Amino acid sequence: MLWLSAVFLLAGSLLCLIAAVGVLRLQDFFMRTHAATKAGVAGCGLFLIGVGCADNTLGTWIKVGVAIVFLLVTTPLSGHLLGRAGYVGGVPLWKGTRTDALHDELPRGTFEAQEKTDTR
Repeated sequence: MLWLSAVFLLAGSLLCLIAAVGVLRLQDFFMRTHAATKAGVAGCGLFLIGVGCADNTLGTWIKVGVAIVFLLVTTPLSGHLLGRAGYVGGVPLWKGTRTDALHDELPRGTFEAQEKTDTR
């Protein structure tokens, strides 16, 4: 069972690494959010399964199951809300974006970077 645990831990770690590289390398906010949520959930889920295989007790598997369900419920929801807030807030789309499916559905603001002012 230890070798199976190692396989899951390695696969989960690699997916988390791919998600981190995607966050650094992708072109715009929305692609980065996609990379962080999708690969992050899969990577953490595999990592948790690896932890369950390593310990292999009922209590650990219950905790792993609860944690995976929590990840599957909260991460896509938070990614969706983050993307929606970015869109409504006016975060610019990548110049290679072909269609804006939300153009007629949601109001879009303009995002202007503000300089940090010293308030002392």
